Amino acid sequence: MTPAGSLLVARDLRKSYGPTPALDGASFSIHPGEVVAVMGPSGSGKSTLLHCLAGIVTPDSGSITYGGRELSTMSDGRRSALRRTEFGFVFQFGQLVPELTCTENVALPMRLNGVKRKEAEEHALRFMAQLEVDDLGAKRPGEISGGQGQRVAVARALASNPKVLFADEPTGALDSLNGERVMQLLSDAARSSNTAVVLVTHEARVAAYSDREIVVRDGKSRDLEYAG
Repeated sequence: MTPAGSLLVARDLRKSYGPTPALDGASFSIHPGEVVAVMGPSGSGKSTLLHCLAGIVTPDSGSITYGGRELSTMSDGRRSALRRTEFGFVFQFGQLVPELTCTENVALPMRLNGVKRKEAEEHALRFMAQLEVDDLGAKRPGEISGGQGQRVAVARALASNPKVLFADEPTGALDSLNGERVMQLLSDAARSSNTAVVLVTHEARVAAYSDREIVVRDGKSRDLEYAG
């Protein structure tokens, strides 16, 4: 049974790559303002689940609804628009565009949505200031540390005020201090902006920031009780 008020819901997802099943009946739900950790060993299907939830990968069967709308019935263009306007992403290695400055990287999603350059970059710098990386605005990703780059990536994800933020091993490339900092920022975003955060991790210390954990093993999911 789906909890009332869920923003994003997946039911009985199945996805195979050739003869190898990645998901075998996985389900998921998340509310606005909630942080849900998707945990499991390497190869369990947790990243595939995230990519299906974000509309990047289409499951072989099952349903995914976002705000009551079925993702599978949306056109590719509409799903792409969702990823630009309502979904945010933080990946393990940041995936910043190397040719752009840090400010241009953070402003990029807004620029793609038609926001004028000056306005987008001013907005970007406000988020970068919250993360204490605004002094890196003119630098390119190759000129900053991994921890700084990940904070820039978090600023990029949050600057467009997403309704759902997908974080795939966001602290995997960071030392423990920067990892804790990034997780605090993501959890603060959920609380202050009512953003739903889908957090893929295999680390218990990272999952400790979540409200609830879903364990994926052999492509199947198990929803643990709410914290507290």
